[in-house]
Amino acid sequence: MTKRDWVMKSTVAVMLSTSLLMGGQVGVVAAKTQDSKQSEVANIATSLIGKDYEYKAKGPKQFGSAELATYAYKQVGISIGSTISSLYKTGSKVSEKSVVPGDLVFFASSGSGSPTFMGIYIGSDQFVYSSKGEDEVVVKKYSAYSDKFVGARRVIDSSENTPSKPEQPVSKTADQVIKNGEKYLGTKYKYGSSSSTTSTFDCSSFTQRVFKEAGITLPRDSRQQSTVGKSVSKSNLQKGDLIFMKASVNSTSDRITHVAIYAGNGKILHTYGSPGVTYSKYDGTNWEKRTVKIKRVI
Repeated sequence: MTKRDWVMKSTVAVMLSTSLLMGGQVGVVAAKTQDSKQSEVANIATSLIGKDYEYKAKGPKQFGSAELATYAYKQVGISIGSTISSLYKTGSKVSEKSVVPGDLVFFASSGSGSPTFMGIYIGSDQFVYSSKGEDEVVVKKYSAYSDKFVGARRVIDSSENTPSKPEQPVSKTADQVIKNGEKYLGTKYKYGSSSSTTSTFDCSSFTQRVFKEAGITLPRDSRQQSTVGKSVSKSNLQKGDLIFMKASVNSTSDRITHVAIYAGNGKILHTYGSPGVTYSKYDGTNWEKRTVKIKRVI
């Protein structure tokens, strides 16, 4: 262990001890929350206090602002975006006063507009973030940054840890999304099709278009789209959910290459190859076997 590492670890230990004496309880954020991946993320973030800041660094010794969150969630098996803008759209929105350990918190130096830095809330009115100004990962008082707060996102919904519930009535928005898609049935498929045209679509320009017409903005490509909304299981599929798939059933990589819209009754609405925009059977097919994740944005 180098002298610098020893000093860093000692500093973190003193910070944690001091926080406990003052009631901050930085080191035991998970003790007062359910045993969940979110609380694990909070503890991981806490363990990184004192690590160096480096623009776009992905860890484990140096971290950029967004990359700190990406790394922490990766340690619990969850893949999220790696930029502040993509993470600002991931998961579900929560209010400033409703954050729990593991939530992503976003701030703007001006106090409004798009976020310019972000961190992970760890409980007890504290959050951890990789600070460019202080050149390291630091812990700060959450309420002290209220004037710079612009949003918070919850990556893991607590409902994912509870037994499945009966499918809820489909919203009018979901019906509208499917209706929007049906009017393009038969439209030709074109890889890389422009988002400004409706004469051709690729899979993600199609989903982007029909959701936009229903008042919901999605990113342009399928991998970006997979970072927004709330994750749901196959057993909880509802009309309007986005289904993300890998290249083939036998592919060893979970890299997302296709997106489709669940249309209900075991079918998906999407576009590919020669049929263009079409309905396909989902249940029990290779489409289902290729599924990597499912997100609900409605």
